[in-house]
Order: sequence, then C-alpha cells, then structure tokens
Amino acid sequence: MPVYKTITVNKDTSIAIWKVEETEEFLSKGIRLCKKCQIRYDGMKSEMHRRAFLSIRHLLALYGYVDHDLFYDEVGKPHLRDGNFISITHSHNFTAIIISKREEVGIDIEMQREKILRIAHKFTPFEEYKSLANVEAVIRKLTIVWGAKESLYKIYGQQGISFLHHIIVADFSFADGKTTAEILYKGDHTDYTVNFMEFENFTCVYAIKKAVNSL
Repeated sequence: MPVYKTITVNKDTSIAIWKVEETEEFLSKGIRLCKKCQIRYDGMKSEMHRRAFLSIRHLLALYGYVDHDLFYDEVGKPHLRDGNFISITHSHNFTAIIISKREEVGIDIEMQREKILRIAHKFTPFEEYKSLANVEAVIRKLTIVWGAKESLYKIYGQQGISFLHHIIVADFSFADGKTTAEILYKGDHTDYTVNFMEFENFTCVYAIKKAVNSL
C-alpha cells in the first residue's frame, strides 16, 4: 500500500507518509504539474527523485491539494496558497508531508546510517552521547537530533543559522518519543515541541512552533 502511515497530530495538524514502491509511470497518472514544477521534474536525473517528487503530489491530493496549490519562497521553503502551513521531506524510498491549519510545522525523515557518526561534531556536542550503550544507540539518537534540527530549520526558514550553535535540542530517552527544542539566533528566541518515530531503519521527526502564549 503506497500510503505507509497517516498521523493525526491534533485537530489542526496531520502527517502522511508514503513508501515509494510504484513505477514512475504509475505515479505520473492523474498528476498535472505546473510549468515551473514540470521543468524541475524534467531536470531530475535520478528516477528515484522523480518518483519521490510524484509521490509527494499524491500525498497533497489526500488533503485536496494539487501541484498548483504548492509554491516555494526565495529560500526554498514550501507554502500552500490557502495559507495553511506545510513541510515536506524525502529520504530514499520514503516521502512525507505535514500540514497544519494553525501551527508552523517542520518534518524530516532520515535513514539511520553510520555516516552520521562522522559529521556529528558539526551539529551537536558529541560528548553528550558517550554514555549510550552501543554504537547503534548512538546512531539512533544522533539521527533523531539531526532530524529535529532539520525540522526546526525548515520552520524558521532563514539562512545563516548554525545547527551546532543556534539550534538546541533538549535531552530525551527513546521511550519518550518526544522532546523540546529552541532556536537562539540574533536575539530571537523561539521554542518548539518535537516528536519522533522509527520504522524500517528510518527516523521521522516532526516539530511544531510553540505559540508565544503557550510558554
């Protein structure tokens, strides 16, 4: 089944995840791309990227949207023309979107890989993870932290933010399935709730910006 999972976060916010197993020909049926997106699609050299691109349009259709309803700003952040908030992610054969009527949201899916051990120092103080039981646990936790920071970055939508210095993720246990995070940048302070889940050696993290009156 192409729709891998749907999640109702709250009455205004929902997530849909697609496991891309269909052919490009199958995924293209019923999808009409705007001129700009068609040019982007035609320029994709990877078939996997094209299939992922099309699967996201099918996810949009679940919520009554077509390709024309989606547009990107100058920094590449996606928006919906009706004013609802959206975030999009793609990793290998999984794609996902999160849509909210009221809250700013971000989502990220990552494959759990040893590669993250080599880049961990670039986005988090690695010393915090030395107490974990084994390498697998370190990889899992680092992937969650990276996904959280990616999700916050997607919400904030400004260039110049350092994952290491400006985005802080509170410690958590795997059993929690959630944590909190904040961005401290140029005197601005914003707070976020973060949730995560793991499936098939992938990690999905989504974040919601806290309203000022909810602090």
